This record gives sequence, C-alpha cells and structure tokens, in this order.
Amino acid sequence: MAIRRQAFEPGHRAKVLVIIDDTPECMRAALFAARRVMRTGASIILLAIIVEEDSQLWRGIGSLMLAEAEAEANERLDKAAATIAAITGAMPERVIRTGPPIREVMSLIEQDADIATLVLAAGAANEGPGPLVSMIAGRMSAQFPVPVTLVPGGLPEADFEALA
Repeated sequence: MAIRRQAFEPGHRAKVLVIIDDTPECMRAALFAARRVMRTGASIILLAIIVEEDSQLWRGIGSLMLAEAEAEANERLDKAAATIAAITGAMPERVIRTGPPIREVMSLIEQDADIATLVLAAGAANEGPGPLVSMIAGRMSAQFPVPVTLVPGGLPEADFEALA
C-alpha cells in the first residue's frame, strides 16, 4: 500500500527526485529540476542506481566490481550535485541504491513521504525515450505513486526557465 505524501504538510518540504545515471539526458532532467525547485521552494534528491550483476561465479571479483560501480555512481552524483548547487545555491540530497532500477525508484518513493514528483528526461536519439521513461510513463503510469515530469529530449535548455 502506498504511503500518503506529506511533502506540503507542516514540518515537511517537497522533494523532486532525479535519477542520475550514465545517460546524457539525466543531466537535462537535473537542470530542469534545479530550475523548478528555484520557483517552488522544494529540494532535490538525486538517486544513482547500481544494477548488481550476478556475481555467483565471481565471488571475489563481485565486491570489487560493486566498489567500482559505487565510485562511478558517486562521480556522477558529484557532477550533478555541483551543477544543481550552482543553480539553486543548495546541495541536493544524494542516495545510492543497488538493485533493479524500477524497484529501487519505487522503494525510495515509498520510504520518503516528502518526494512529491519525479523528473525524467527522454532521450533525443532515435532509439526512443529510454527504458526507465518507457517503463514509468508507459506500463506503470497508472500505479505510479507521484506525478512524473517528462522533459522532452528535443526541448532546448533555453526553454527550461520559462517552463520550470
């Protein structure tokens, strides 16, 4: 059962969730979210997800691979956090999770009642919007616990300020 959102109740502050991965569009989502929180007074929470490979055969190497993946996730979060802080003047919250992306996104939203929206950006390439956008905006949209803002891949950054 979904928890009740508390983002706008006394003692709470709305959070905008942005997924930070290795796609170019994730920074577009972060830039849009930064401009959005400037207008709404919300804060940003950045989520990096490590998709754990099956390491049964590689027990010794598995922990090393996980450590490397965590270091890479932290680098991505550092870059996104610095960009957001330069725009908003505040450092965003950072979370790293390990597991299937959809499960980890849903789990974080369920655990943090202050998350009021998820911002995703669609890819601009011909391959389509990306697997996370396809899953959330498509098959899961009716059950998703918070509104999703989808930044079109072809939307110029110059338009972000007016639309955020």
